[in-house]
Amino acid sequence: QVQLVESGGGLVQAGGSLRLSCAVSGSIFRVRDMGWYRQAPGKRRELVAAITSAGSANYADSVKGRFAISRDPGKNTVYLQMNGLKPEDTAVYFCNLPRRFVNEVDYWGQGTQVTVSS
Repeated sequence: QVQLVESGGGLVQAGGSLRLSCAVSGSIFRVRDMGWYRQAPGKRRELVAAITSAGSANYADSVKGRFAISRDPGKNTVYLQMNGLKPEDTAVYFCNLPRRFVNEVDYWGQGTQVTVSS
């Protein structure tokens, strides 16, 4: 059973920083791509950043230059370093291990709240 457990959310002032962590159980982490999504109240869940098993990263335009995704295979953990936070970054952030094929499972963490005050 694969489990994703996020941590690191909280309340921060605009311009501040937070680092989110997502610990993944099992050896599956080493060979799979990972992603961070967020969902603000009344809005659709959106992809924030993704990283391949080889470490290649992609970002939503809204966070480029401010957020950085990374992974530590030794700790089975993916991180999201968030700098220069803005009130519009306020959302619940979810860690995702996406399916590759239709018969696989799409794994999600429980979510962690990030609130940025102005």
